[in-house]
Amino acid sequence: MNPVRNGSDPPVSAGAHDLFDASTDAAAVLSAQGVVLGWTRGAEDLLGYLAPEVVGRSAAPLAAVPDDPVRVAAVAERCRTGMGWNGSVPLRHRDGRRVDADLRVSAAFRLAGDECFLLSARERRQRWSVGESVLDGFLTRSPAGMAVMDRQLRYVWLNDTLERLGGVPREQRLGRRLSEVLPGLQTDTLEGLMRKVLETGEPVTDYEYAGWSWSDPHRRHAYSTSFFPLVDEDDTVSGVCYMVLDVTERWNARQLLSLVSEAGTRIGRTLDVGRTAQELADFAVPRFADFVVVDLLEPVLSTAGHGAWLSDAGPAPARPVLCRAGMSSVREGCPEATARVGERVDSFPLPRDLSRLVTGEPTLIPVLDPDGDLWAGPLAAATSGIRTFGLHSLLAVPMRARNTTLGLATFVRSLNPVSFEPDDVLVAQELVARAALCVDNARRYTREHEAAVTLQRSLLPHALSGGTALEVASHYLPADPTGGVGGDWFDVLPLSGARVGLVVGDVVGHGITAAAAMGRLRTAVQTLADMELPPDDLLAHLDDLVLRLSEEETLDEGTDRGTSAFLGATCLYAVYDPVTRRCAMARAGHPPPVVVGPDGRVHFPAPPAGPPLGLGGFGFETGEIELPPGSLLGLYTDGLIVGADRDMERGMTRLGEALARPGAALGLLCRDAVERLVPGPQSDDIALLLARTHALGPDRVVSWDVPVDPAAVGTVRAAATRQVEAWGLTELSMPMELIVSELVTNAIRYAAPPIRLRLLRDARLTCEVADASSTAPRLRHARSTDEGGRGLFLVAQLAHRWGARYTADGKIIWAELEIP
Repeated sequence: MNPVRNGSDPPVSAGAHDLFDASTDAAAVLSAQGVVLGWTRGAEDLLGYLAPEVVGRSAAPLAAVPDDPVRVAAVAERCRTGMGWNGSVPLRHRDGRRVDADLRVSAAFRLAGDECFLLSARERRQRWSVGESVLDGFLTRSPAGMAVMDRQLRYVWLNDTLERLGGVPREQRLGRRLSEVLPGLQTDTLEGLMRKVLETGEPVTDYEYAGWSWSDPHRRHAYSTSFFPLVDEDDTVSGVCYMVLDVTERWNARQLLSLVSEAGTRIGRTLDVGRTAQELADFAVPRFADFVVVDLLEPVLSTAGHGAWLSDAGPAPARPVLCRAGMSSVREGCPEATARVGERVDSFPLPRDLSRLVTGEPTLIPVLDPDGDLWAGPLAAATSGIRTFGLHSLLAVPMRARNTTLGLATFVRSLNPVSFEPDDVLVAQELVARAALCVDNARRYTREHEAAVTLQRSLLPHALSGGTALEVASHYLPADPTGGVGGDWFDVLPLSGARVGLVVGDVVGHGITAAAAMGRLRTAVQTLADMELPPDDLLAHLDDLVLRLSEEETLDEGTDRGTSAFLGATCLYAVYDPVTRRCAMARAGHPPPVVVGPDGRVHFPAPPAGPPLGLGGFGFETGEIELPPGSLLGLYTDGLIVGADRDMERGMTRLGEALARPGAALGLLCRDAVERLVPGPQSDDIALLLARTHALGPDRVVSWDVPVDPAAVGTVRAAATRQVEAWGLTELSMPMELIVSELVTNAIRYAAPPIRLRLLRDARLTCEVADASSTAPRLRHARSTDEGGRGLFLVAQLAHRWGARYTADGKIIWAELEIP
């Protein structure tokens, strides 16, 4: 190439900013004889010649002007002195057209023992006037550091920028490898990339890494490096040229963005206030700080999860009460801390001005001075930790979410020598804002969950009694907080004739809505059971109630008053009669009960399966089984048997095995069964109701057939009186005599035969009169002029309670007396 202009070219115009970007320049390596030794892709793009077409040949044909040996020799001599040369050169493209180029020739260097020159050219834009004043910095003062390495990866040439970036003088680099000059850098990786370029001939561009340099040894820098091969005349790679840029600011910005993005997946993974605070502290150490404490206001950490010290809705007290919720340190055990997790803390490092908590304004202290005014008074105790552990920079950010102050997060640096800067404040605010929102969500959820659990437990029975017919025990386990409290319930209902009703149900859904619906259904079951309805009729009435509730919820949703539609429930209702030892039951979409015989045998009786409550239009059926005395009857919800494998049959088998322990204490057996089947947290409520049966012996039950004759009233009345006295209940003989007289007389007068009188001595003394009529008795209040109509009124006054229930053959009128 014959240069035609020297360094006296006019300067480049001020608008030609792209001239300083050397990343697309054409580069070539020439020997002292003008033979092309290396040809880059940039050179191919500029002149159209491929490397095999020019490498090993003279560069003279590439010039668009005649040879000028004198000028070429002068340029070569100038470059041998280390001065370098730049100017404008007309070149010839492969297609024959002229290309005006700006050329820069480096100082001479040796490659494989031969004297060489590095040439860099770019097409000259006509609208610019390019001269030496601009191109002079291309190699020597370029913002990109540049170097040429031989096949042994030793420096053979470098520019001033690279010398400045690394902080190592040029004399100490030439002839040495990168690992010998900067051993603390990622030299193994960088030299590995250069070897890859030597082996494959393929360039490597924009490889970024973090490291240090002698020019700024106390601060970590980031660099972007590109490598491309130098090809000689036989198309072999004879060296590597690399360029490096300091991209610390871009690197830091990307790292901080990645930090904030990662925080979104690492903070707030649970709905637990304390755990969320600890996750913030653990995440920030050591990524962002060396010591982090998270102090939350006392109301935020309360069991009920209520409120906070300050919100925009009202005034704040004079001084907040903070509790340590989380902390983390690069030092094991957090020796810098003045308080442990769970303890109350003073306002350290809370700013003196509490208004910052209200506004959420952070406090940045780039350099901590333990002798400053900030640590006077109650904060003086913190100065010893500052001196002992070298705490030198502090950043405190109030935790606020939804216009409510929740606490304070404090970040401190000690081992990291770099102080917090204003850019770090933005990162800390973003981290704390994410954590604050998670804390507030957990606080609100905790409050709602506690309210739902409280409502659920208040609606469940506090004490169960099966009388003398059943020994009962129960165990209720609410779902874990992530699942939310459900609508499981159970109950034991005393019925007439020493019978006992057992019910267990499960409302669809979770939360306060399910708990409230459970309370309504439990109350309805109690009311329907008092009406002495058989199990199938009771479930039918309960199904109608669920349908009405669903319609009400749907209407509320349409008017923005409701939250969610009430979908339905499952239920199992059973009635045990200790006289006949038979149990009648019906179920609506509920799992069958489990029965463990006195001999330990387990079976699952399957009463006819009805649909879940709330579907409507389907009937229910009652099934009966006989339970010998000492049998165990278990009613449960599906949460107990649906394990991790979601196999209900296997769950039922495990439940039977857990209950097959004849003679075990019922309460202990109930609790052990739940713990065995559900050893850990579960997503659904669990209810288990166990009942061990007893029989009412013949010595406690007496009955008489009553003829349809008014004269028979006196006979059965006398017999009943004698039986009451034989049971040692003489004080009840007179009221029982009157009750028997009135009920038997009404049956003879108004009912159909057969008529039967039965006395039962259980927890109460019960009189029952059965007949074949389905006409219900009606209590009337007789007027003063009436001669009759006071029979049932008298019975109601004497009895503890009275009522009627229907059977397949008619009805039974009953009345109970309290036994003193």
